[in-house]
Amino acid sequence: MTRTPALLLAALAAALALPAAAQSRGDWTLGLGAHNVDPKSDNGSLDATALGLGPLPPTEVGSSVRPTITAEYFIRDNLGIEVLAALPFQHDIEIRGVGKVGSTKHLPPTFSLQYHFANASKATPFVGVGLNYTTFFSEETTGALAGTELSLDDSWGLAAHAGIDFAVGERSAIRIDARWADIDADVKVNGVEVGTANIDPLVYGAAWVLKF
Repeated sequence: MTRTPALLLAALAAALALPAAAQSRGDWTLGLGAHNVDPKSDNGSLDATALGLGPLPPTEVGSSVRPTITAEYFIRDNLGIEVLAALPFQHDIEIRGVGKVGSTKHLPPTFSLQYHFANASKATPFVGVGLNYTTFFSEETTGALAGTELSLDDSWGLAAHAGIDFAVGERSAIRIDARWADIDADVKVNGVEVGTANIDPLVYGAAWVLKF
């Protein structure tokens, strides 16, 4: 079930309550921060019958915090295109009642079209929608799956973004934001497909944003 963080609703409500003022076309910003990728609580069940293990209990993918960087270019007043990048996130993979069975790293570049509700105050809410691409690598196994080869296919999915920039001077701001991404990855063990991991994480954190 999709979770909508309170921050998204608060940002939209604040935006609608504030008078709009244009941000300049041609401006761009750079954001440096840290974010937590927090997968939803139930990531689906795997069926390892072909491997002699039978159906497995629900899978749980752990959270991970890493530095992030964003760049946004304003194609029109208030309207920008943003690219998100990060250092590789690393997640433990557990099977409920069994324990840790592996880990994986991933990179989640995300492209978003964003509208900023600029106004006369120091707080500028924004909302955006876009596309996420997630690539998985460095998969390892342990515990019940030790000695097997684990792989997760790459994923394409929709993404949503919302937050608030709090101005600090004329060309910098502190950003508090949250994202949601649709990440579904086919899982293979020893080359045999055993199911799909429905990760669908919330990604939330803070950043220092510089305007150029």
